[in-house]
Amino acid sequence: MALKSISLEIREGEFVAIIGKSGSGKSTLMNVMTGIDHVNSGEILIGATPVHTLKQSELATWRGKNVGIIFQFFQLLPTLTIAENVMLPMDFCNMYLPRERRPRAITLLEKLGIGDQADKLPSSLSGGQQQRAAIARALANDPQILVADEPTGNLDTETANSIMQLFAQLVAEGKTVLMVTHERDYSHYFSRSVTMADGEFRNAAELISDPTCGRQYVA
Repeated sequence: MALKSISLEIREGEFVAIIGKSGSGKSTLMNVMTGIDHVNSGEILIGATPVHTLKQSELATWRGKNVGIIFQFFQLLPTLTIAENVMLPMDFCNMYLPRERRPRAITLLEKLGIGDQADKLPSSLSGGQQQRAAIARALANDPQILVADEPTGNLDTETANSIMQLFAQLVAEGKTVLMVTHERDYSHYFSRSVTMADGEFRNAAELISDPTCGRQYVA
């Protein structure tokens, strides 16, 4: 899906939802904002970083330290334990001392209520537990920004609500969360939401946040 005339500003500490049907361009927008996909024109500024100018090797390092990505299908490595999955971003980006990485992973898993699952393989966990593990992995390097792609799409209603409450808690702690979804039932959690269709925004009046408040994340 090609993006058309996209302009979006997100403040530090906001919980912003990008809402739209399948094929509307939501995931494409997420991918270009995080540097997974490249843009042919325009600018992507995350804080002071011009993401659109970074080389592939630079993107991987920048993303690993600054953005936590939460995928719809969890993307946990099946041959690694949950704790090892959470440690991967720390290993990849050489964050924290080696002796600190497992204790940090355990602390994150405990915060998310699955510390007792740390040494199990992903296949032995429920969908909700795997999503919590994926969130812990996204938080491994303490990024300021979390981007979640349909994080409740494969969860039952009760588990989905608990995941949304976790996101709201992270926002209250100062994180910035961008969530891609087709669900409208969680609007009370969001600072604001924007609607996509056919690769463009439909409620343009809501897109720009107050430029006098906080740091800007711009796509």
